[in-house]
Amino acid sequence: MPSAISPSKTLNVAIIGSGLGGLSAAIALRRQGHLVTLYERYDFANEVGASLSVASNGSRFLEQWGVNIPAVKPVVLKKLIMHDWKTGEVKSEYGLGDYKARFGTEYFNFHRIDMHNVLMDTVREESSEELGPRGSIVTNHKALNVDHETGLITFENGNTAMADLIIAADGIRSLTRERIGITPSVESSESCCYRCIISSSRLHDLGLSEFVLNNGIEFWGGFGIDKIVMSACHDGETISCYCFFPASHNDLSKDGWNIGATPEELAATYPDLDPRVITLFLHASDIKMWRLYIHQPYPYWTKGRVGLLGDAAHPMLPDQSQGFCMALEDAGALGFIFSEEFRDVWGEDVSKGLELYEKVRKERASKVQAASARARTDLSERIGWSSASDRPGKLTIEEVCGYDMLAHIRKLVSKSV
Repeated sequence: MPSAISPSKTLNVAIIGSGLGGLSAAIALRRQGHLVTLYERYDFANEVGASLSVASNGSRFLEQWGVNIPAVKPVVLKKLIMHDWKTGEVKSEYGLGDYKARFGTEYFNFHRIDMHNVLMDTVREESSEELGPRGSIVTNHKALNVDHETGLITFENGNTAMADLIIAADGIRSLTRERIGITPSVESSESCCYRCIISSSRLHDLGLSEFVLNNGIEFWGGFGIDKIVMSACHDGETISCYCFFPASHNDLSKDGWNIGATPEELAATYPDLDPRVITLFLHASDIKMWRLYIHQPYPYWTKGRVGLLGDAAHPMLPDQSQGFCMALEDAGALGFIFSEEFRDVWGEDVSKGLELYEKVRKERASKVQAASARARTDLSERIGWSSASDRPGKLTIEEVCGYDMLAHIRKLVSKSV
């Protein structure tokens, strides 16, 4: 049993990892008055990434926390577009219509680096009654061990830290997850993915202006392993592509999510693709290859003072564009649970709050995780085209984007009283 925390309402929170999920948790918890320190193993010198879709189930938390969304330079997505693989002809279109009226916020597309920078700024905003205590980010601190009972963290550089609450946001290869006794069940996906970007000005020069002006997510393929997903970000100045293909096409000894490739290698992977997209590939930049893996749901997410978040808790394939949204939901749940409203739930024992966090999050995130795996080779499973009337069990846009987390937490708490 964890030792008692300070009787103060303010928790000393340590977050291991300052990626998007860790930063989001820091903001959610500082907004509730807690003292938050993030420990990052690197120094942010090599931050990379492409576009980041954020549906309303994630963006509503950004708005609630007062994140400066315009500073993240969003593109508001208005539709999903399906193209013929070879000709590029539009086969179907799903207009998002009154999306904001239905779900409360816009469906945004951001550049990952823009989002990371703004979240870091938000964590480190000066303290105020409204914003909460200023958060700290400590770099070059790789956590090697955590004691879930005492809250002691030991770092590779020999330093230690104590915390009332530890949130492990240390990614798909989380060491903290292992330290609380979880051994992942992982299998290699049959898929790999390239990601790349190209400037809108370059596309105009190439006569491909139609890819700049659609304000949507565009798809080629997706019924089988091969799929191209294209969308604009960074105020529409950058077009981002995710390009899925069979893992057998490349040397299977390569591993990671940041493996460099050339435009020619990218284009050669899709010899019969829409020629316009091939032209884009041949002029693209920042081309990286990404190995994909399938993680089965973990038996638990929390132990004592320690809770997992984001990819440390529920790694998922990217085919529903819900990875960051699920991390935002995790962070949102922590912010709600460790607020004054639910103080009686956890009292002097944060493990009780973390148990509620797992009840709120695990079933829902696991369902999205499974739906993302199905959508890897079946675009009809994609939120937007999916319909429960089409096939029972499909994940629908209403189920994902219309979710009321606070009502869910209150219902669970009322049942336990």
